[in-house]
Amino acid sequence: MKKALPVLYLLLVVSVLVLMIGTVAWQTAPSADLIFVNGDIYPGTPFTTGAASPSGSGKRFTGMAVSAGKIVAVGSNQEVLRLKGRKTQVIDLEGRFVMPGFNDAHAHLASGGFEKLNVDLVGAKSLDEMKDRIAARVRSAGPGEWIVGEGWDHTLWESKKLPSRQDIDSISAGHPAIFTRVDGHIAIANTAALQASGITAQTKDPEGGKIDHDNSGDLTGILRETARGLVKEPRPSREQHRRAVELTLKNAAQWGITSAQDNSDWEDFLTYEEFEKEGKLTLRISEWLPFDLPLDQLEQLRRHHSSRDALLHTAMLKGFMDGSLGSHTAAMLAPYADDPGNSGIPRFQQEALDKKTAERAKAGFQIGFHAIGDRGARMALNAFAYSIQQGAKSDLRFRIEHAQIVSPDDFQKFKDLKVIASMQPNHLLTDMNWAEKHVGADRARYSYAWKTFLDDGIVLAFGTDYPVEPITPFRGIYCAVTRRSEDGSKEYYPDQKLTIDQAIAAYTTGSAYAQFAESEKGVLAAGMLADFVVLDRDITKVAPPEILKTHVLRTVVGGKTVYTGN
Repeated sequence: MKKALPVLYLLLVVSVLVLMIGTVAWQTAPSADLIFVNGDIYPGTPFTTGAASPSGSGKRFTGMAVSAGKIVAVGSNQEVLRLKGRKTQVIDLEGRFVMPGFNDAHAHLASGGFEKLNVDLVGAKSLDEMKDRIAARVRSAGPGEWIVGEGWDHTLWESKKLPSRQDIDSISAGHPAIFTRVDGHIAIANTAALQASGITAQTKDPEGGKIDHDNSGDLTGILRETARGLVKEPRPSREQHRRAVELTLKNAAQWGITSAQDNSDWEDFLTYEEFEKEGKLTLRISEWLPFDLPLDQLEQLRRHHSSRDALLHTAMLKGFMDGSLGSHTAAMLAPYADDPGNSGIPRFQQEALDKKTAERAKAGFQIGFHAIGDRGARMALNAFAYSIQQGAKSDLRFRIEHAQIVSPDDFQKFKDLKVIASMQPNHLLTDMNWAEKHVGADRARYSYAWKTFLDDGIVLAFGTDYPVEPITPFRGIYCAVTRRSEDGSKEYYPDQKLTIDQAIAAYTTGSAYAQFAESEKGVLAAGMLADFVVLDRDITKVAPPEILKTHVLRTVVGGKTVYTGN
């Protein structure tokens, strides 16, 4: 019995030491900067590739702890409050729905800001309304000032007719003026703008573009695709760039966008850099570079800003295969059903496209091609296949932007080449009014084919194409799960509907994967960036029409609240 006492004493000493060490470790463990409690936290769906479609786990949490811009814990209130220190801020979410921040996989941020600075023609219901808005701007313009604007859409008008230069001449008081259609693929220029740019009835169409003429051979003022670039309106000032960026950042935060993959001008990227240095950049921006620039210039631009910067960096190369359905410039394998003499405007010859794509892919650039028509999509797929044959890296995550009309033969090519379908479901809310008329029922069956892509194991990345459509993600999510117009009166091939979990995943983890960031964002879990939104309703449970009424209550980027609303 006496021999057992030293052993018991030793065990007691060891136990006390372990307890003391554990207490010290807990006391010295780093505390969280922020702790959110009493939430209804939907963590999202971890990214997976393959045929399995994304689905939510169903598990919810109430608490989340954040430190140095990253999530350090997600769990119950009790679990996360263990990380509370003397300086930790605790925020009560009051039972609100919390989800990963939206990652807009396709936006034109600066254009959205400039749309608000220039003549905003979005939603004009007639040519007369368009002219009234322009005339209001003309009245305040200085002598010789250019009048520019964006957003008109003739498919909303009863006449469905394109405007003419004479229409604009009648209210522009001699000012040079040019106005881009909502899709960005055609523009209307008045006589003064055409003359100032040296465009006459004898001017030849540029490659990948078209200058419209009337039956007498005179200019109509409509410039399609690359022909828009023949008009040389003055470049915006630095202050105008800054104001445009301010407006678009505010808009993005208001709608819960925490990341955006952006196609803007280099001057806009430099403005984003200014905002970042000033601590005013409230959105993670992955900036695309123009595919057509010389390779040495692209490499120089890539080196300009560190790719390790999670807030701002340059990324993929954006190229154009064709135009848009609304302007009948999307490149089709067969003529348009309602315009039998027209198959759209391809931007490239295949051989030249293949060589340029392979050169850039071998240099390690991710490449995404705008392709709306089925011919445009096939051209892009062929170029990607050629690049792989020529020795491009295996994980460049090639992308097709829009992929609205795809030949049934080409879905397998998407899968075999592991091409990401970067799509914008909100486009269907506009296009369902005329898409089937433009392309015919046989091709329409394979249009906006979100479910087919997912079922084939093809990654979906969702965005808005802002400002072609509003930046709100809720219209896109609503359309993805209903395939119905906003008033519910029209339905478009409902077999392509997604579940709410699938739609959210495409807007979060799918778009994160599309920019090589699936290990950093898209879900709410320890180690991920603290990018999330608080909403006024649980969009996974409400009736689909209620999704359209959603309001963002808080937008958080890197643990910093960048927007609060009611």
